[in-house]
Formats: sequence, C-alpha cells, structure tokens
Amino acid sequence: MGIGMQIVYLGCSATAQLEAEAVAQLLRLQRFGALLSNFHLAIEALRLRSGTPLYDVRLDLVTQTNELQPIGRYAAENAEEAVRCAFDAAEKTLRNAARSPVRQR
Repeated sequence: MGIGMQIVYLGCSATAQLEAEAVAQLLRLQRFGALLSNFHLAIEALRLRSGTPLYDVRLDLVTQTNELQPIGRYAAENAEEAVRCAFDAAEKTLRNAARSPVRQR
C-alpha cells in the first residue's frame, strides 16, 4: 500500500493543475514508503495589500508510528512552486532519515 495524502485548501479552490502537481510530488516520494504513512498538505491563499496572491504551503509527514513531523512553511506567488519547495524539503528530510542509523531504546 502506498503513502496517502490529505490536502486542505484555505482561501482558494483546488485546480486540476494544482492537484496534478501535488500528486506528482507525492509519487516522487513513494520510495520512502517504509518511513511514512501519510502527508498532510495545506495550501492557503493569502491576499497581499498589493492585491497579488501569495500561497502559503505547509507540509507535515505522518510516520509509520503515526508521529507528526512538520516540514515547514513555504510561500510563493505560484501555488505549484510553493508545493514543490515543500516537497523538496520533505525529500531532503527523508533522505537524511533513511541514512541515519536506527536508534536503540
């Protein structure tokens, strides 16, 4: 079974292009399935005084033991770009986790 993803849109609606980007990024990280069970992705459109939208994207990883690991917040004028940045950070985090030796308790 693959990794799941929950997406929440705040102040904006889902578009086919944005959904496709999120799915493409999810598929890119499927190789880390042994470490994860789910992603929580929040995409929020913020309205700047200039009238230009700014998209704030937050990504959390849910581990196999149901622990929540926040990745961070990424903002861009383009929602797809902000999603890519969040998933790039997640990939870096997961690569480091995969290299780390397992801690014994």
